Order: sequence, then structure tokens, then C-alpha cells
Amino acid sequence: MEQSYEFFSRLIGTLAVMLLVAAFAGNTRRLRQYVGKRKTWSFVLLTGLLGGLFGVYGNISGVELNGAVISVRDVGPMLGGFLGGPVSGLIAGAVAGVHRLIMGGLTAEACVAATCSIGLLCGLISALLPHALKKLSWILLAGAAMECLHLGFVLLLVKPFSAAWEIVRQIAIPFITVNAAGIASMMGIMRFVEKQQAISLERERMKSELEVASVIQHSLLPPLSEKYPGRAELAVSGSMQAAREVGGDFYDVFFVDADRIAFLIGDVSGKGVPAALFMAASKVTLQNCIRDIPSLSDALLTANNSLVARNEADMFVTLWAAVLDLKTGKLRYACAGHNPPVLIRNGVPDYLKSPVCLVLACLEDTVYPETELQLQPGDALFLYTDGVTEASDGENELYGGERLLACLQDCADADVQAIPEKVQKSVEAFVRDREQFDDITMLCVKWK
Repeated sequence: MEQSYEFFSRLIGTLAVMLLVAAFAGNTRRLRQYVGKRKTWSFVLLTGLLGGLFGVYGNISGVELNGAVISVRDVGPMLGGFLGGPVSGLIAGAVAGVHRLIMGGLTAEACVAATCSIGLLCGLISALLPHALKKLSWILLAGAAMECLHLGFVLLLVKPFSAAWEIVRQIAIPFITVNAAGIASMMGIMRFVEKQQAISLERERMKSELEVASVIQHSLLPPLSEKYPGRAELAVSGSMQAAREVGGDFYDVFFVDADRIAFLIGDVSGKGVPAALFMAASKVTLQNCIRDIPSLSDALLTANNSLVARNEADMFVTLWAAVLDLKTGKLRYACAGHNPPVLIRNGVPDYLKSPVCLVLACLEDTVYPETELQLQPGDALFLYTDGVTEASDGENELYGGERLLACLQDCADADVQAIPEKVQKSVEAFVRDREQFDDITMLCVKWK
């Protein structure tokens, strides 16, 4: 009993070192690259040599018993065979077996034959029954069977038989148990390495695609500058800062005809890629309808019906849209469940009231009443999404509408280009280091 305990403790100690080395090596970039190249000769050679080295270490740290070396040597050839196939298993078995032969002893020849056979058989199992190796329970059973085979070689080749039987009788339970558990643990580590590599590759692919998607999304926004819209009567600036790589907020500025310009801001429900895709479809639909239909109310009705018909994801859009006559300053606007914009007149900001209406893409044939406003020279409109007013600090207090008015009051005389930037800085100062939860989008329009 005491001797069996010693066998268990020594074998488990050796196995623990091998598992630690396997875990460390498996997490290196070089080995992760090879793991994905199973059918190459470089991988076969690498796994064969790695398994052989594990077998050599098992020999060195084994326990001597009546001319036999009791060790976890077979874990190496089994690993080589399961990972790299028959050739890899045979290489691992040969390396560990030759080293065992050099050490000598009563069971040296039997161990060489057993080790090479185990590496080859595990390689054949890997080639013929690859799906079985996906279950650690099957690997555990295969490992136990290989160790039974090893003990069979000892009984068959070691003379006298009584000496062989005495060795097998004393070591069978710890030998089979530790080696079977060892190969199952080792394969579990290697499966984990493969899974981590697949996850890493998928993350890199998604990151790359999201970066491209972010560039494409920003390219959908109008290039606001002195050249666009390029009219002396109007100054426009805007910004969009998504909470993720891509978002559902958008703004747009485009000419309806030579003297009328439309500007709008919207917020799609949700975040990320689904919201960004629905945002792109909504933006194009709205632009086409507003350009083609003279009445803003009818244009939003048509756009809403179009979005409802294609809204399989059950998303919706809040929107504030307006058309401005650049010659007269007459503004026609409509709202679809969006935050009220701020009218800055004579340096005083105040919310512009609109009839309360349902969001877009929710219910067919929804009517969006149109309101008219006569702008005065110097009037500015500040449009925004709820990411501004609903930004919260560490105590979950919202930035809110009053802080927005106070900020706009302070920068009412500032250049239009500077107003979104000043509001953004005010929001960031309020939330401090808290992570941005929602997309923040702003559009500022000034009729000169």
C-alpha cells in the first residue's frame, strides 16, 4: 500500500510538470501557429519531437522497481500520435524508447516495443477515428487501453515470467490510472490551445471588419465643410461618436433643389452592426423620399411605410427632419419621436416644440404633422440624439436637458463649427471616466 502511494505521488508529480510545460508551450504564438497546420510535415515533426521529449523526461523522473522504470513516459508518444498521426506517434515512441533502452534494466526491450507501438496505435486512432478524440472520455479509455497493452508487452517479453508478473502486479493500478488521466489532461490542454487560436483569429477578423464598417459608416455622412453645403446663407457642422465601432445614430444634410436644403438627425434602436445596417437603409430611404415628395409630412409617411414593410428585425428610428428655404428662411419640420432640437435666437437657447408622433418603422400609415417656422438672421438650430442628454456620471445622474441649455448658453456666440465640440467636452467632463453607453451625435445649423 505504501509503495503504491509512492508510485502515485511520483508519477503525478512528474505529470504535473509535463502539464505545466504543455500549458506554457501551448500558449506561445509559435506553437499556436503550428497547431492550425496539422497536415504539414513541420507539425508532424514538431509534435513527434515534443512527445519524445515528454517521454524522455518521464524516463528520467521515473521510479525504479526490480529493474523496471515506472514512469509517465507513454504520455509523450500518445500525445504525438493523437495530435500528429501515425508518423508523429512513431517518432515520439522511438525517441522515448531509445532513451529507455540506453537506461537499461529488466524491462528495457519490452518498454521500447510498447512505447513505439503505443505511439503508432494512437496515430492510427487519430487518423481513423478523429471524431472520437473530440471527447476526453474516449481519450481516457484509449489511454487506459494503451497502458494495458504496455503491461501486456512486459508480461510477454520479460523473463522470467514471475519477475514480470510481480512488477505488473505492483504497478498496474497507479501506472494505468496516472497515464490515462495524464493523456486526457494533455489533450484537454491542446484542445484549449486550438480553441483559443480560433477565438483569437475570429476576434481579429471581426475587429478588422468592424474597422472597415466604421469607415464605411462615416463615409455615409455628408462631408460638412466650407465646400459643402457651400452656401453663404448657411453654416453647418456635425459630429458622430459611436459607443461601439459602429452605431445607429446618423445625421444628413442635402439639397432638395437649388434653394432648399434638408437636414435631419436620427437614432436607430439598439447598437452595433444591426443598428448600423438599419441606419444606412433608413438614411437612404429618407433622403429619396424627401427629395422626391414636396410635402415633408407625406415624405415621412412614405418613408415610414417603406421601413415598416422591410422591418423584419423589429427595429425603429427616432427622427427630426426639416427643410429650409435658403432665400426666405422659412423652415418646415416634423418629428418622429425624437428629442426636441434647441433654437438659439439672439444668444438665448430654448427647446423647439413639435407635435408628439410615433417613431418611424413601427406602425404603417402613421401621420407626421408638419410645422412651419420663420428663421431670423443669426438663428441657429442644435440637433442631437439622446446620447447627449442621457449620458450619466458615476452616480447615475443624467446630463439632462438643463445642462445642455446651460452649455449652449455659454457657447451661443461661438462659431457653428465649435458648438458640437464644446457640447462634447461638457458631456465628457460630466461623465468623467465612465464608459460611453450610447452613441452621441450632434448637428448644428445656422442661417446667416
